[in-house]
Amino acid sequence: MHIEFRHLRTVKAIHDAGGLQRAADMLHITQSALSHQIKGLEDQAGVELFVRRSKPLRLSAAGQRMLRLAERILPEIEALEAEFEALEEGSAGRLHIALECHACYDWLFPVLEQFRRAWPEVDVDIRPGFSFDALTALRKEDVDLVISADPEATPDTSFAPLFDYSPVFIARADHPLAAKPYVEAEDFEDQTLLTYPVDRSRLDIYKLLLHPEGVEPAAIRQVELTPMILMLVASGRGVAVLPDWVLNGIRNRSDFAVRPLTETGMTRRMYAATRTEEAGKPYLAHFVRLARTEAVKLQRG
Repeated sequence: MHIEFRHLRTVKAIHDAGGLQRAADMLHITQSALSHQIKGLEDQAGVELFVRRSKPLRLSAAGQRMLRLAERILPEIEALEAEFEALEEGSAGRLHIALECHACYDWLFPVLEQFRRAWPEVDVDIRPGFSFDALTALRKEDVDLVISADPEATPDTSFAPLFDYSPVFIARADHPLAAKPYVEAEDFEDQTLLTYPVDRSRLDIYKLLLHPEGVEPAAIRQVELTPMILMLVASGRGVAVLPDWVLNGIRNRSDFAVRPLTETGMTRRMYAATRTEEAGKPYLAHFVRLARTEAVKLQRG
């Protein structure tokens, strides 16, 4: 079986689009050419990759396996291509970053290490002092990129999507709320909530759940570091709400209970914000590609 990168892109595009016509538009080919490509690939594989009787078009078990391969391989290829472009450009510049996501430091440092090797002449720095009003600092050119989950529709700022995540509840395994399949706003009324030391308006638990329901926890304890939050949770000193990718390493540990927020769960999207006139700079575009690649690794644990 001969698999090409275009085959992986095709499977992922159809999965993302949910139909042949939209996928063909994404790939800039005709629907007929796309159908022909799928048939040729299925003939090679000897199995069907799609359940054609479903709407939207759904991947078969074999198609899901190829999708997992595409999600692993394609970001790495894109990152490699971007690195080669970066090396060829050899441009200098500045990349000062502000984070509105306190939990993102662990995710960001591997991205910056790869970026530094590809763009040694770019001045890279993290500016924590601007995190409370990061987008204003971006517009004033105090920073060059902001990691944010709160995009604003303004013509002078571009928001590139990085990854989706779910805020989830975590408590000690023997905590009374661990017996519930999910937690709701009122469950926090008699709890000590462990949070990062940032404004409430930037915390998912307040923005998505507590403020809309008018609920206030019994107590708030602010903690700087994620490992310390987890240590306090394990000690029974409180409960927390953290991004799901932060908990990949401890999700299956017997001393913790991880539950969704509300019956349906909640999802947010992280963005990289840049000034619109600079969004096309090669090193900024490369940073976004690297960030997406690292996010895939992070979410897969």
